[in-house]
Amino acid sequence: MPMNNFSAALFAEILKMRRSKVPLFATLGFSMVPLMGGLFMVILKDPEAARSLGLISVKAQITAGTAEWSSLFNLLTQAIAVGGIILFAIITSWVFGREFSDHTVKELLALPTSRETIVSAKFVVIVAWAIVNVLFIFALGLLVGTLVDIPGWSMDLLRTSFMDILGSAVLTIALLPFVALLAGIGRGYLSPIGWMILMVALAQVASFMGWGDWFPWAIPAMFAVSHGEQLGLHSYVVVIVASLVGLAATFWWWRNADQTR
Repeated sequence: MPMNNFSAALFAEILKMRRSKVPLFATLGFSMVPLMGGLFMVILKDPEAARSLGLISVKAQITAGTAEWSSLFNLLTQAIAVGGIILFAIITSWVFGREFSDHTVKELLALPTSRETIVSAKFVVIVAWAIVNVLFIFALGLLVGTLVDIPGWSMDLLRTSFMDILGSAVLTIALLPFVALLAGIGRGYLSPIGWMILMVALAQVASFMGWGDWFPWAIPAMFAVSHGEQLGLHSYVVVIVASLVGLAATFWWWRNADQTR
């Protein structure tokens, strides 16, 4: 694709995202994860004081375990793997589906820029936004943990936890092309959101039945919970294949499908 066309398409997508409140509100919602994690750490450090303030320490213990850095990092990793599926799907469905809801798809596809370039620019913006949000959540978690002053800090833990969080995010992001595909087929937001909710439910069933390591949408959560120990090479291959199929199908649909309304 000509670089100037791609740069123009990328700039247009960045401008759309910057002017919209949807990505901002999604980021604000995601930032509740480390803040809630910090609250759990406060409760676990002093359960009696938490009870006197009307806070429920049992819920914090079930969710976070003990007041230490490893517990906070585990909570962040699992939240990114599970919550990220929904949050990233919302942004993906918005980036691809808004063209239909705003009735701008005809004008968009009438531009001299190729459809492949437009789709590529949308995916680049989505991936960049997701990675920036993951880094922001991780940094906010570090700040919260430092302010709460929880024990168990080490550079080795920091490195392994960062790799776990980044790995969970990458596995989650890799499955977003199907959301983009459904946004096109369904011509809006509802179909991809419904699809992702269905996948989350099926992931729970697959994990319960012992097939989670073969079901792409269960793999990010399994990676987060077990630090990848419950997964084999086949699990990563399944995610890669699913991602490539989703990408190919999305590009094919935007290139060949009837785009009239």
